[in-house]
Formats: sequence, structure tokens, C-alpha cells
Amino acid sequence: MGAGSSHLAPRSVAYQASSLGLNTTQVQTNGLSQWGTLSTPTLPKFLTNNPLPNGFPWSTFDAETNYYELMPDTGVIRSYDFTISRGVIAPDGYQKQVMLVNGAFPGPAIEANWGDTIQVTLHNNITGPEEGTALHWHGFLQRGTPWEDGVPAVTQCPVAPGKSFTYSFRPQLYGTTWYHSHYSAQYAGGIFGPIVIYGPSFSSYDIDLGPVMISDWYHEDYFSLVQKTMDKNGKQFPSDNNLINGKMNFDCSTLPPSDKTSCFNNAGVSKFKFQRGKKHRLRLVNTGAEAFQRFSIDGHKMTVIANDFVMLQPYETDTVTLAVGQRADVVVEANGDGDAFWMRTHVGGRACAYSTQPVALAAIYYDGADESQQPTSHAVNGWDDASCSDADLNLTNPILLVPAQKPDVEKTIEIDFYKNETGFNLWHVNGSAFRGNYNSPTLLLGKLHNMTALQTPEWNVINLEQANMVRVVVKNKFFADHPMHLHGFNMQVLHIGTGDWDGTIVRPLNPQRRDVVMVPAKGHLVIQFEAGKNPGVWPFHCHIAWHVSAGLFVQFLTNEDAVTRLPIPQTVAQTCREWGDWTNTNIPEQIDSGL
Repeated sequence: MGAGSSHLAPRSVAYQASSLGLNTTQVQTNGLSQWGTLSTPTLPKFLTNNPLPNGFPWSTFDAETNYYELMPDTGVIRSYDFTISRGVIAPDGYQKQVMLVNGAFPGPAIEANWGDTIQVTLHNNITGPEEGTALHWHGFLQRGTPWEDGVPAVTQCPVAPGKSFTYSFRPQLYGTTWYHSHYSAQYAGGIFGPIVIYGPSFSSYDIDLGPVMISDWYHEDYFSLVQKTMDKNGKQFPSDNNLINGKMNFDCSTLPPSDKTSCFNNAGVSKFKFQRGKKHRLRLVNTGAEAFQRFSIDGHKMTVIANDFVMLQPYETDTVTLAVGQRADVVVEANGDGDAFWMRTHVGGRACAYSTQPVALAAIYYDGADESQQPTSHAVNGWDDASCSDADLNLTNPILLVPAQKPDVEKTIEIDFYKNETGFNLWHVNGSAFRGNYNSPTLLLGKLHNMTALQTPEWNVINLEQANMVRVVVKNKFFADHPMHLHGFNMQVLHIGTGDWDGTIVRPLNPQRRDVVMVPAKGHLVIQFEAGKNPGVWPFHCHIAWHVSAGLFVQFLTNEDAVTRLPIPQTVAQTCREWGDWTNTNIPEQIDSGL
């Protein structure tokens, strides 16, 4: 499924996986995006167009400040204007209709200093056909502003076609993350982009090369893939390619004769510049729909300095693993034997996900290298094709020490897969597959203290009442791994393993913290978070797009009394009225959970 003939080059050009794409234009492949080009600017240490007390926007706050308790207030507002629309591009040479942010794929970056306020006005210009949309700010705690989390059916109604909504929130944490649509599996169609929050650094580096977004890529549109997911005979389907910053080549000769879509070989790969002898920061983000990724740079070691929004005691590795939604900040010293090298990311392997073309490449050039020539470096070997595991918990040691406390309450969540009474395959949590109601966000019902509505079985609301410290034991009954994402919190990761949990806590004086964690097949995950300090309704779900579409989602209602006192602005209700007006004459084609 794709667009018909166009000005794009025919399929006859010989395919080279490592082609640099010297004869294609950025507009052809990525619209108005500059990601993946050598003209992409490096990032500063921080934004300087605001007061700099003590030489920094965050004044005397430093890398050892407890960011869960303290936060600077710069008084600066960073404003962005995003228009979501459809467009036809060819990120890997296969022309398809995608979702674009300001005409670009991937979308533009959001940058702010720790302590700034971020305001993003979203304009829904999706036509042919029209759809609702919303933007989620992945990893932000949204403490005090849960209505800004951007989840339809939970914190807001979708933004109706032709309408706008302004999000406003402050980053309590700093580092690397991303934004993406949370309306069905829409982000798999292209609605995502990076976010960089500048803050204190514990590790030294010379040059910040910025975001490196890695994502599996599908040639079918996202809605067709959701239909396959929800089909009675639904089976796992492979991605067609793997991209770095929205780019990679594809072998058009592998297309079936029935596929007449315009396709050109050698679309090109992303490119980066290294300066010999300098240390470079790369901000890795898995923005994919399904694939667990293994990232490496030929001939170079990487020093991991952060995962998700948590700075770590640095450790060295050849390969960084990233599940969907996870981030890792790494520092790479340009000390390689040569002047051109391949950056690689590999779709997980036989146990994690499948891809027709599993390896994405990007070219790294040292200063003075011939940028018209392909690197000839060789890949790092030695990773386990059968493993979909996060980095060992003993490696990922947060700099800010937060001991595991005794919980006030412990909840058990069981994940399994089943065929319902109508023959459809669904994921369920504690026996229930989630399905949201776009017209009745649960946060607004919590504000009204409508506990009867919140007990709707298919909404999977877990009321934590007034509990402060909450421990959750996730039991995965199925033979598939899941990247579990908790909104509104950094989870303390107490234990991960196969079988049942034996009560052991890894490094109890300072457990790992992050916002996406893999629960292994037929295994367990034990997490903990301070629910009482963040009143709201917070999703906890698998970040594989097709799994959350098929119901693998619960939502925690935290500090229910405080939720009734939240000062939810009238703009949230206005968005629901606009969505209601649109659905009075239009029927959203919601065949999945809605998320």
C-alpha cells in the first residue's frame, strides 16, 4: 500500500545498503527535516538567551541536587508551534503517506533549560481522512499538571480536526527524551521528535552531537497495521526497515510485483561529524513502534552516562540496548583507527522483533575525511541474538542516591494473551483488555470524584487511594518481552528476572531508576514509585504500539482526594467540547484500545 507514480526515481538503480544517497534530496526523503544531514547543528551546553546566575540558567543547582524535591525557576517560557498534517515522502526510498510535524519527519526538536516552562501549541491539520490527535511528552513527571500528559481517554479528549490545543508544563527532570502522538498507533506513522532539557552534567565531553533517533519502519500506514493487529487471525508482522534519524536505504527489487509503489534505491543514510581526539555526546532514543534495538559504533567504545532521565555512574560498553521509548546518553571519544566509520543499530533478533531489513547504518566522518566515500569499517560482534534484556541492573547506578523504602501498598499485575469471545486476540492485564473512551477522560472523572464511572472494567483503573510508596510486581505469563512505561514517575527498578520474584532487591540503597523497563518473557518485573506526591491518573503500559493497541494498558489513580482539587484549566474541557462536536457528525474509526 503506497502512493502511485511520481517524480521519484524508478527502481532500476542498483541497491547498496550502505549508499550515501548523493543523488537524492532531503525533501524527497524527509520533507522539511534536517535530521541526518551534516548541516544539523551541534548542541550547546545550555541555552543562553535567559539570565545566567552564577554562570548557569539553573544557578547553584548541580548534578547532585535532588531533582525530585528541588527545581530551579528561570522564569523563561520556550514556545513552539506544531502543525500535524499528512504528506508523502520516502525515508528509505519507498514512497508513502506519513504524518508530519511542521512538514518534517522526524519532527523538530524541543529545547529548554532545566527550570524553564515549555509551551507547545498543537494544530490538528490532519486530512484525507481527518483524525484526532494529541502529543505526549515522554518521561516528564507533570507533577502538578497531569492534564498536560497528552493521553486521549486519560488526561484529555483528542484535539479535533481543524482545532488547536496549547500544552504548558515545566521539566522537573533534565536530559534526553522525545514527544510522540498517543492517539492509537499514530506515532508509528511519523508523529514524533526529540526533546533536550539542558541541565547540570556529571560527565565531561567536548561536543554534543544531539539526538540519534532509531526506529523500525513500516511501509504500510499505521492504521492498516492496527487493523492487522486487531484481526481475528492477527500474527506478528515484520517491519520493512530500520532507520537512524529517519534515514536508511531499501532494496526496491525485493518488493512483490503487485506493489507498484514508487520506490528508489539508495535513498541515503544519516551522517555525523567527529573531531579527532574530542569526546562526543550522543543522545540515543528508540522512537520505534516495536523493535528492541542494539546500537554500536564500529571501532569505538561508548561510555554510558544516563538512561532515560537519570544520570548514571559512567560505564563503558561496546553495545547499547534500547527498548521502545528508552533513551541512553553516551560519550564517544574520536580515537578510532581510520577516518570513517559505520554507526549501526540492529533490530533485536529472533526473540524480540523481526524486520525485513534489520540493520540501519549511519556514516561517521572524522574531520578531513572524504564525505563522498562510504566507510569500510566492520561491526562489533558478540551480542546475544536471543536476548531482549535491558543492561544489567548492577551496571546502571544512578548518581543521585534514592534508597528503596518500605512500601505502603503492593499491587500485582499479571500480563497474558488470549482470544476473546468474538475471536479477537487481545492482551489483558489482570484479566481485562483496556479500551478507552475518547469522550470521557478518566482524569476529568477523577476530578469529579465519579468513582462509579472509574470502575468501568475495560478502563483498567487501579485506585491507589492515599498510598504514598507503591510497589508493583508485574508477572508476565506470556512468552514475549514487554517494554513497560510508567507515566508521571521514574520507577525504581527493584528486580527483573525469569519465573517468580524471590523477594531480592538489586542494590536496595540505590536501585536503578527509569521510565521504561523490559519485563522478560515468562518472567517478572518489580518496580516502586512515590505515588502520593503526584496526584493524577497515570498510564502504565507496554510501549510496543501493537500491544497497547490490543489492550496492554492500566492506569493508576494516585492520591484520589488531591485529584478532586486539581486546577484543571477550562481549555481541557473546551477540547472535549470540540471533540464532542466533531464526533456528533463524524465517527472515529477506533478499532483498537485508542492508545
